[in-house]
Amino acid sequence: MTGSGFGGGVAGESGGVFGSVFGIGLTVPQLGPHVTRDALRQFCQSAERLGFSSLWVQEHLFFALEPSAPYAARPGTSVPEAYRATMSPLEVLSFAAAWTERVRIGTGVLVGGYHRPVELAQRLATMDILSGGRLVAGLSVGWSKDEHDQMDVDFRTRGRRMGELVEAVLACWGPDPVSFDGEFFHIPPSVVSPKPLQRPHPPLLSGMRSEAGLARTAALFDVWNPASGTIEQIQAARATIDAARPAGRPPISVVQRVFTEPPFVVPGLAPLGVDALRASVVAARQAGFAEVIIDTGFSTEVHGPHDWATFPERLAPVLTALA
Repeated sequence: MTGSGFGGGVAGESGGVFGSVFGIGLTVPQLGPHVTRDALRQFCQSAERLGFSSLWVQEHLFFALEPSAPYAARPGTSVPEAYRATMSPLEVLSFAAAWTERVRIGTGVLVGGYHRPVELAQRLATMDILSGGRLVAGLSVGWSKDEHDQMDVDFRTRGRRMGELVEAVLACWGPDPVSFDGEFFHIPPSVVSPKPLQRPHPPLLSGMRSEAGLARTAALFDVWNPASGTIEQIQAARATIDAARPAGRPPISVVQRVFTEPPFVVPGLAPLGVDALRASVVAARQAGFAEVIIDTGFSTEVHGPHDWATFPERLAPVLTALA
């Protein structure tokens, strides 16, 4: 894997495409009304200086006032209010990459239905080159029918389309001339350039959790990042993925996501303090995961840009779990 991008941490047993250094990453300011240029810059630079290993963005398009389908990410709950304002992921990540030198930068995740392969391959390859080979390319199927409708993508096909999108992007990153013919995409014989700096390609991260999604993860991806689940549930799913891996592919690397506050309302559940977050990180490391991402995006404690700018410092005590 070309490029440093390995942030803080100490040697562990995680292995996989992230190497043997266990890390703690952060989602960057992206959701809500208080994200400013200076707050984002200070957050990213502070996170790198303190020793966090990675910075992550997600993708959503808009907040439907009358959703045509339930919030699929958490049945029975409403779409999180934080999604009323969501900055565009690759633009945010470009600035994060420009303001830092060592941390990995990752999409956690882009929604496959909002992209086409040549466009996505070009944008991600450009990001990988300009970041010095620090990109982790995360993709998943998404949960918003309204956003898929907005992109003229049949919500019912999003799983099959995702698998084909990844195959086509990998073709674009392979030798020229590139050509591809599938159910959803056709690329005529072409030169598709630039290619990513990391060869054969940046690590591909999956956020899929369904039975079919786990099969696609096993076949096509390098890293798995479920958005929820206990360590025991994640371990069981990891065993399912590894059992289905093609011959010669290494075991899937696992990145666990923990939330300072969940995106949905849980009665009686207070925001996680640094002690609880540290305990979660220790448990993930002991489970052999490659990294923990602390998701900051749904915090109710951000009341202005200054709160975003100082968030990494507030979370810095969690880094003692790396000692």
